[in-house]
Amino acid sequence: MKKVWFALAASLSVVGAGVAIAANPPPRGTVTIEMPNDMGTSFRPGPGVETAQRYCLTCHSSAYVSIQPGLTIAQWTAEVKKMKNAYGAPIPDDQVSTLVTYLATEYGL
Repeated sequence: MKKVWFALAASLSVVGAGVAIAANPPPRGTVTIEMPNDMGTSFRPGPGVETAQRYCLTCHSSAYVSIQPGLTIAQWTAEVKKMKNAYGAPIPDDQVSTLVTYLATEYGL
């Protein structure tokens, strides 16, 4: 008896989902979203800024970096390694030093 009720509930769920999708179909064609100016994509100028733009802006804005408390070079090294190893940031090993030096110089203590 429990199997019958489960099958009936599952069937009604599928039918209900189909009705909801039919009532609210996804938009067709091209959807355009206009973002406000800059959107935090401007890092402070300095040696290594291109590296920061290339690898940091993949996941977040420069504003996110600029609101962090000032970090030492050791702390920035730990942050960059965390982004790379824990979150999968696509930072090549040979760019870590350039990125850390830039961040410590421009956003460090």
